[in-house]
Amino acid sequence: MNKKNKRLCELIDRFENKRIAVWGDFILDEYLYGNTNRISREAPVLILSYKNRKFSLGGGGNSLLNLKALGASPFPIGVIGSDSAGDEIIRILNSNEISSDFLIRENKFSTPSKTRILAGEENTRKQQILRIDKEGKVPNTTNIRKKLLEHLNNAQKNINALLISDYNYFNIIKSIYNQTLPGFKKANIPIAVDSRFRILSFKYTTVSTPNEPEIEEALRIKLSDKKELLKQTGSRLLKKTGAEAILLTRGSKGMVLFEKSKPALFIPVHGPTDIVDVTGAGDTVISVFTLALAAGGTFSQAARLANYAGGIVVMKKGTSTLTSKKLKEAVVY
Repeated sequence: MNKKNKRLCELIDRFENKRIAVWGDFILDEYLYGNTNRISREAPVLILSYKNRKFSLGGGGNSLLNLKALGASPFPIGVIGSDSAGDEIIRILNSNEISSDFLIRENKFSTPSKTRILAGEENTRKQQILRIDKEGKVPNTTNIRKKLLEHLNNAQKNINALLISDYNYFNIIKSIYNQTLPGFKKANIPIAVDSRFRILSFKYTTVSTPNEPEIEEALRIKLSDKKELLKQTGSRLLKKTGAEAILLTRGSKGMVLFEKSKPALFIPVHGPTDIVDVTGAGDTVISVFTLALAAGGTFSQAARLANYAGGIVVMKKGTSTLTSKKLKEAVVY
């Protein structure tokens, strides 16, 4: 093993029990499975013979599960509904020994959920044929703002990093972010942000981890494989956000790390380029990156580990997690 990889393995060993607060949008993922073998007489649609269903956590919840699987001690900060979907989220957290003490239950908010219907013949792999989303915005009330601010201020006292997972359901209130930012900065707590639609709204983060489509939408540009264009885009993002670093994820094309006053670091994708499923890959990437920073890693070390992790999970169907052992095996082999 070369010295770089040895240091990465040593960094993974320091993941254990790092306390990571995940402030974000927590989504319930529901999967309905069934068999298909005929067409309905009522309409030209498949008839699905129901077999079973399962639940998982999406959005910031997927980051929580990733962090837990890697040996960290994560906990969520945010709002979920006082509904059955919210109850299921609490159940999953409890079953994974993740505290829900900083989750706010709100009667006037429906917990976001995504129901995926997967179908196929008896002995074939099930394919997604439909997705039904239930969405809502977190009410911007005085009570919710007060509780979120209180939870974040309490979190500053005993965490190693803050991960912000913004899926645009408005758990992340910009005014509260601006209020709490100085405290996290003063305590030297890394702040990592993954924002689906509002990357430019989060100023002076430690790192942001956008993908190409998110950057194209935010800057109203079209990216290509030209390195000079990517470098210019990275410099522009660093200037606009004031972030210390930007990790641009590019799917099968790998990643690019941009840091202030340093040349761009182009990292080729780990593993095969024929990706199976990118669902939840961004959550895994930011989880590993955040944990690496919390463990004392550099930006380049964190980016390389995140690249290994992303290369593993995109070869699996659906949202998935990986363990420290699996991550270490990827680094070594």
